[in-house]
This record gives sequence, C-alpha cells and structure tokens, in this order.
Amino acid sequence: MAAVAVLRAFGARGPICLWRGPWAQLPARFCSRDPAGAGRRESEPRPTSARQLDGIRNIVLSNPKKRNALSLAMLKSLQSDILHDADSNDLKVIIISAEGPVFSSGHDLKELTEEQGRDYHAEVFRTCSKVMMHIRNHPVPVIAMVNGLATAAGCQLVASCDIAVASDKSSFATPGVNIGLFCSTPGVALARAVPRKVALEMLFTGEPISAQEALLHGLLSKVVPEAELQEETMRIARKIASLSRPVVSLGKATFYKQLPQDLGTAYYLTSQAMVDNLALRDGQEGITAFLQKRKPVWSHEPA
Repeated sequence: MAAVAVLRAFGARGPICLWRGPWAQLPARFCSRDPAGAGRRESEPRPTSARQLDGIRNIVLSNPKKRNALSLAMLKSLQSDILHDADSNDLKVIIISAEGPVFSSGHDLKELTEEQGRDYHAEVFRTCSKVMMHIRNHPVPVIAMVNGLATAAGCQLVASCDIAVASDKSSFATPGVNIGLFCSTPGVALARAVPRKVALEMLFTGEPISAQEALLHGLLSKVVPEAELQEETMRIARKIASLSRPVVSLGKATFYKQLPQDLGTAYYLTSQAMVDNLALRDGQEGITAFLQKRKPVWSHEPA
C-alpha cells in the first residue's frame, strides 16, 4: 500500500498498521472518527487516515474497495484531516495519497441518484467545493501523491493541490459527460491548472490523459517511476518542512492572491508582501545567517 510505503520512508520497522508506527498520535476525534459523522454509520471504518511526523502530515484516502470515491463521508473526513490544527507551528506540509490502484474515482454515484434528493446533492457539491478551497487557502503547502487513476472529482483534488507528484502509471480524466453528468466543478480546478483547450478537450470527450501528458500540460509537477514515488514526494515534503513556516505560508498566500490580478496590481501586492516578509523574525534570521555564512535557525514565529 502507498500509505505503508510512506511509513517505511519515515523509517518504520516491522509490521505496520496505519493506526500505529512512528507517526505522532493525533487526538481520537481526529484519527478515529469523523467529528461531523455525516453520511457514515458509527460501525463503518473512517474513510481516511492521517498521521504526522516531523512537520509532515500524511492523509490517506483509505477506501480502495470503493475506488476511494469522494462520498460525503469521505469528503467530511478529508476536510477534518486537512483543517485539524492548521495553525499549529508543528505542521509544515500535507501529503494526500491513496490506498489501492485508484487515487480517486470521483463522487460516489450512488449518492447522486434521484432518491437522494436535491438538498443532499447540493450538500455533496458544497462540501467538495469547500475541501478544494481549504487546500488552496491552507497555510501550508499541500502535495498530491498519485499512483493510479484520478477521475472527475479525484482529478479535481489533484488539480487543487499546490504540488502534484505522480507515478508514470497514473492517468487522469473528467469522464462525467459520458454518463450525462458534465464535470463542471472539476472543471474549475482543471481550468486553473492546464490550458483552456486541454481542459475543454478533457471535459468534452471524457478521455483520459497519461501522466506524461498531464505533466506536459501543467496538471502535475513531476512524474517518476512507481518505485520512486514515495521517495521523491518525501524529498519535496522534507525540504518544505525544513524551511520557515511563516515565510512559506506568506509566500503561498501571496502567490495565489496576485495570480488573477493585472500586472501592476500583482507587483504592488507582492512588493507589500516582500516588505512584510522582511518584518518577520525568520526573514531577518535568514538574511543574517546568509551574511554570516551559517545555517539559519528558524523560529517559525509569525512575527
């Protein structure tokens, strides 16, 4: 399992359970059950698992029997894992991965039948949209680690992450049009990750693209052999975790804030951000350390 391999990358030895090992034990309300509890019986296993070590939180979509479909229960569990202690200085980066050969097949179509009703359907898409926006607005970078198929809202999840690393066996699609449900919400994230004509071809035809095509068009940051996926993802995560959290957080927020602006406004906003960055304790520590030819000692303090 991808999750077990990630645990191995952290140096775990012997038999591994997703609820054990060297990861920091998070509160029961975080690891054991969905605090919202919507869409899931008490006896059902939690559809995601999460562990944190050395500033890196690994969230795993853990329902491979249902192709890690983004059911309402899965979405609420994922939302809980993403938001838990989001402002803690102990959290530096998040990795989202999945068990099984499918990263995520998108929404659970059984929840989208007429029997469920319009209000339930609205809650599903509203919750999904919130999860995607939580990723964008989160104070730390979020990395998708993809090893397999990501379709519809699963592709949306990949496109919403700040960084996406995939194995060369992965593929991506927005096939809703083939079953009469156009991938309109996945198209929001997709259109912000790839060129318009690429996004529209994917949306109009539903045909999948390979990992190499996804890399070429900007949906992915890197494509590596499957055997190297965890190692490369962890390398990126460890690098981010070694840096100043407030500096990275300010940089992420500023990047997305300036992106839709005209050139002049973008430079105005980023110039202000540079001044604010210099006012951070870690901003001055980094410059001082460089001038003194030593490694910086980050305080991770917001001011």
